[in-house]
Amino acid sequence: MWSTAAAAARAVSVSVSPVPAPSLLSGRRGGPRGARGAVSVRSSLLDFVGGDLVRPDLGKWLDDVEKHKALAIYPPHEGGYEGRYLNRLRYQGYYFLDLSARGLGDPETTLTKVHPVCPPSLGRQPVARWYFPPEVDYRLSLLHPDAKGLVVWIMEAKVLSKAELQFLAMLPDIRPKVRVIAEVGNWRSFVWKPLKQIAGLEPNPDAEK
Repeated sequence: MWSTAAAAARAVSVSVSPVPAPSLLSGRRGGPRGARGAVSVRSSLLDFVGGDLVRPDLGKWLDDVEKHKALAIYPPHEGGYEGRYLNRLRYQGYYFLDLSARGLGDPETTLTKVHPVCPPSLGRQPVARWYFPPEVDYRLSLLHPDAKGLVVWIMEAKVLSKAELQFLAMLPDIRPKVRVIAEVGNWRSFVWKPLKQIAGLEPNPDAEK
C-alpha cells in the first residue's frame, strides 16, 4: 500500500513542472513537451539607473535655487530622487529644516513668531500651553558662521492653502539666508518650478499656454 502511494507521488512530482508552458513565457508555439522555454525581458538603462542620475540638471537646480530662492518640486511617487538634489545643496554649505505640512499650523506663526503649543489634555488634567521660539529664527541663530544658509524643506505641501504657499514663497525675502523647497505634487520625473508662480504671485507661462 505504501509503496503504491510513494510511486504515485513520485509520478506526480515528475509530471508537474515548476515552470509554466513555454508558450506562456516566450511566445513560441509548439516545441517538445515539457521543455523549458526561454524568458525574454525588455528593459532600458533607466530601469537600472535612476532618472535623476541620467539627467544632467543638477547645475540648473543649483542656479534656480539661488535665482528664485523658493521652489515647488514634483518628485516621482516612488520617492528617492529628491535625495540627490538635497545632497547637492548640502555640499554647497546649506543646513536643513525638514517639516511636514500636515500639522504645521499657520506657517507664518510657526516659522517666524513665538507660537503656543497645547499638549493633549488627558482626563482631568488642566489644559496647558507651552510657547516655542520661531522655528526658522531659532535655526538661523544656531547656524555655523561658515554656513551658506538654511533650507526649509516642506514635505506634503500639497495640503497647504494658496495663502500659505504665498507666505512660503515670500519667506526668503523676509529672511535672506533662507531657501524654501516645497513638495507640492508628484510627476513621472523630478521637476521643479518657482514657488511664486505656483502660488500665483508671478505669472505662470505654462498656465497661459
